[in-house]
Amino acid sequence: MKQTLITLFLGCTLPLCLFAQQPLTLNQKDSGYRGIWYSNQPSNDKYVYKYSGGLATYPANHYPFSIYVAEVDKTFFCYGGTDPSGNTLLHMISYFDHKTKTLPKPTIVLDKQTDNAHDNPVMNIDAEGYIWIFSTAHGTDSPSYIHRSKKPYDIAEFEQIFASKIVNDATVQMDNFSYLQTWYQPENGFINLFTHYERNVIPHQPSKPRRTIGFMTSPDGIRYSEWKDLAKIAEGHYQTSAQHQNTLGTSFNFHPVKELENGLNYRTNLYYIQTDDFGKNWKSADGKLLDIPLTEIQNPALVKDYASEGLLVYINDLTYDADGNPVILYVTSKGFEAGPEKGPRTWHTARFTGSGWDILPVTQSDNNYDMGSLYIDETDTWRIVGPTSTGPQPYNTGGEMVLWESHNKGQSWEARAMTANSKRNHSYARRPVHVHDDFYAFWADGHGRKKSKSRLYFSDKNGNVYQLPTKMSADFAKPKRIELRKK
Repeated sequence: MKQTLITLFLGCTLPLCLFAQQPLTLNQKDSGYRGIWYSNQPSNDKYVYKYSGGLATYPANHYPFSIYVAEVDKTFFCYGGTDPSGNTLLHMISYFDHKTKTLPKPTIVLDKQTDNAHDNPVMNIDAEGYIWIFSTAHGTDSPSYIHRSKKPYDIAEFEQIFASKIVNDATVQMDNFSYLQTWYQPENGFINLFTHYERNVIPHQPSKPRRTIGFMTSPDGIRYSEWKDLAKIAEGHYQTSAQHQNTLGTSFNFHPVKELENGLNYRTNLYYIQTDDFGKNWKSADGKLLDIPLTEIQNPALVKDYASEGLLVYINDLTYDADGNPVILYVTSKGFEAGPEKGPRTWHTARFTGSGWDILPVTQSDNNYDMGSLYIDETDTWRIVGPTSTGPQPYNTGGEMVLWESHNKGQSWEARAMTANSKRNHSYARRPVHVHDDFYAFWADGHGRKKSKSRLYFSDKNGNVYQLPTKMSADFAKPKRIELRKK
């Protein structure tokens, strides 16, 4: 059967041994919803880590985690889950039924056999309703996987897809990609943005890998094109993308070369590029045709030079306004370390006006990795859902969730508390594709300074918060409405 699948998917008969060892594909129902807890870079101070917490919907460079499908009136979502002991990353899939207001028991698709939240899954849904799970890797030390549902709009069972890509005109196995963002156009197929790691390319520092951002296309999710780089400046980039009709844009920073230090801790500058022809050509926001990959720090894609101001740039989200112009949500700070000394952490929006970029502040929070999502509806009302209020672990990742709203393109904002007096910090509020008012943002919580349980939540458009059930005895359950806690 496996040999038959390989023949079908690749259009050629290849020995099974050419493919990486299969993951532990489980297709099992879980007893409830649990998120992964993760930490990165111990800091040897009272904040304990550079960042940490409940990171089931991390990082900002993975997308999407959720998609609303009007045909079945459900929001499907995936996340980084874990077993009851919290020791392994499980790739989970479920949905919220908008008619019944219930959730099924989630399906465990895959045991990723790591506890690294960089390996969290993302998802897509094709024109026939098949659900795709892309299981990312963090660099080249572990494999990546792709699974597809056996039935349209059905989460019961997934099969592993053995994908290929083109390298030097030859078809080869594709089993490694990082920081994936997957987009789908019914008339074209998949266009996926991602990161790959290049070694021995930085002069005089061969041990440092470059995080090179690129893209690939596929008509069927199985046969992918040659990988094409978008930018390869200094030590690389992190990118965050969005799609408006058939325009796909990506915003990114760059990592300068640092002697004896990691350049990603000094990420800076803000860039934006876009394509409206499925990756054939890439342009700046004002329509200038670009020669990719970009290799110079100063180039036509530059939105704002923050390096000259000594500020770091953490990109949260990208979306488009009612006129189809890109709007970027991001945070700036004075340093990568947690704590008040490197503040303020200022949230900004950068909106392309048609002739230039209008950059405005929104608010301030207390950690570089306080990540939220930006929403712009057909009335040009702007909203942000993010952890901008101080949480129970101050200066650690996340905090209390806040709903921000603007009716004048980000010139002024009104705020409404969504959570308060929580036991653990809330973090990484994510916006679904084709967002429905009743499942508006999706995130997790977790203790900012020590390993903890992590619960999952979603909110509606009005800022009401619901917790997903941690234990389920029946096949379906309703989420629990979370009231604002008073001291």
